[in-house]
Amino acid sequence: MPAAAYAGKECVCQFRRGTCDQTCVRDMLSTPFYIACLKLSGRRCVVVGGGEIGLEKVEGLLACGAGVVLVAPEAVPELQELAREGSIAWERREYRPDDLEGSFLVIASTDDTDVNIAVYDDAERRAMLVNVVDVPPLCNFILPAIVRTGPLAIAISTAGASPALAKRMKAEVSELFGEEYAELAVLLNDVRGWAKGTLPTYQDRKTFFEGIVNGEPDPIELLRAGDAAAVRDLIAAAQRSWQPA
Repeated sequence: MPAAAYAGKECVCQFRRGTCDQTCVRDMLSTPFYIACLKLSGRRCVVVGGGEIGLEKVEGLLACGAGVVLVAPEAVPELQELAREGSIAWERREYRPDDLEGSFLVIASTDDTDVNIAVYDDAERRAMLVNVVDVPPLCNFILPAIVRTGPLAIAISTAGASPALAKRMKAEVSELFGEEYAELAVLLNDVRGWAKGTLPTYQDRKTFFEGIVNGEPDPIELLRAGDAAAVRDLIAAAQRSWQPA
């Protein structure tokens, strides 16, 4: 949410201003974010709140292989079904601080300010990653808009300034980087083992892969034309032509 959207409304952050004066978000756009991709496979991740937004966050975590624990006294039918089938664990009650023990990250999606602040404070004490949906001052990480195509993931962030702009950019990026980019990533991954075992230095491997990606004919155009075999031939030719320095 843009910082200006909070002005004049009830304070929802830890500063308890009563009516929001934007103290907590005034410098938000000047905060540099360290962009990283988290490996969540098998990690315990907690979602507090069983509404539609909680469902969205749960589905995102499941897509990355996380072990998801939902904490909520009630949940939308889709979350109930995920619990019934064993895809998530559901603690059907109010949030407690010990819900965060042994967890990697927590996302709170409740409409209760006291609960949101408690989740944030409890997570900060544990040096955990925490995101309270739509309340930037109660986050130590933010969730960008994501374009996923096969193994590719492209993150788009406006640092909270404009989700609407991020949504438009996501649509445009999806058009620009289609299935052919994901297919090329898979084909190049197939020769990573050969490259690491054969090309002795990082610079050698960099030159090898960049020669394929930026070479002629363009592998992306070949894949757009449905000619994956030609791209495999390009890669094989690059392998044959490599000579030790």
